[in-house]
This record gives sequence, structure tokens and C-alpha cells, in this order.
Amino acid sequence: MASSWPGVTAHPTGAWAIQVAREFPADLEDARHRFAHLIRDRNAKFSAAFDAVFAAIGIAVVPTAPQAPWTNAFAELWIAYARR
Repeated sequence: MASSWPGVTAHPTGAWAIQVAREFPADLEDARHRFAHLIRDRNAKFSAAFDAVFAAIGIAVVPTAPQAPWTNAFAELWIAYARR
């Protein structure tokens, strides 16, 4: 079943992640948002090409610590708290 949400897929690949990253800056500009850092996990889908897309627009990519698997969970909890 295909997703009805843009930028969402049931089977993400590295190429898909790069394409979404390329489209993301336009979405940010439309929403008048700006940020300086992107925190991401160390999934193989997030390649050097993915990081380069953000570096080109001045956003520093910060991978989570390799020996701290719960880091991503804490970040997600903080984001949920901030949204509420």
C-alpha cells in the first residue's frame, strides 16, 4: 500500500533518503523555519551524499553516538514533549 503522506515510504532506501533531503530545504523555506543542526542515527541509508545535501545549505549533520542506542529514543521523547 502506498503512503498518502509526501516523503513517507514503507521501504526506504539510501537513494530515497537523499531525494527527500534534497526536497527538504524548500519545505523549510516555505514554512519559514531554519535550523543549524540535524541529529540523525547511524543507519546505512544516511550516506555521505545525504550529509552533503545538508552541508551545502549550512546545516551541520550530527550522527548519534555509535555506542549509545538509546540516544535516538531520548531525542524522540524530547521532540514529542516540545510539540506538546
